[in-house]
Amino acid sequence: MSQRKFQRAQQKTNKTNQPTAAPQPDPNHQPSIQALVWYKKEHWDTLRELFVDSHLLPVQYEDWLQRAEAMKSQVEGTGDTVVKVHIDPETFPQWCEEKNLPMNSEARSQLAIEVIQAQSFSI
Repeated sequence: MSQRKFQRAQQKTNKTNQPTAAPQPDPNHQPSIQALVWYKKEHWDTLRELFVDSHLLPVQYEDWLQRAEAMKSQVEGTGDTVVKVHIDPETFPQWCEEKNLPMNSEARSQLAIEVIQAQSFSI
C-alpha cells in the first residue's frame, strides 16, 4: 500500500471512529407539521393482509416500528413537528373504496395528509 493510500485509509478510520454530532436544524428552516403513517401492533397482521403492497413492509411489526421511530427522529431533528396518523383496519378499506384507491402506500400517505389538513395546528 502506498503512503498516500495508507494516509487516506487512516483518515477514513479516524473519521468513522470519532463520535458524530447530532445534525443541527437549519436556522432558516420554517418549521412545519409532517404527517407520518403509523400502525398499532395489534393491527399489524390484519393491515398487512389488506395492503396490496404489503411485500414492501417488514414482516415483523418491531422492524417497522424501529424504522418509523428513526424517521420520526430524523424529521424532528430538522425542527419539524411529527403527527402520527394511525391507519385503522376497520375504516381504511372503506375510505379507500370511497376514494376509488387501492390500499397501498400512496393511499396511506394521502389519508395522512387529509387528516392533518382537516385539523388546525399551530407551532
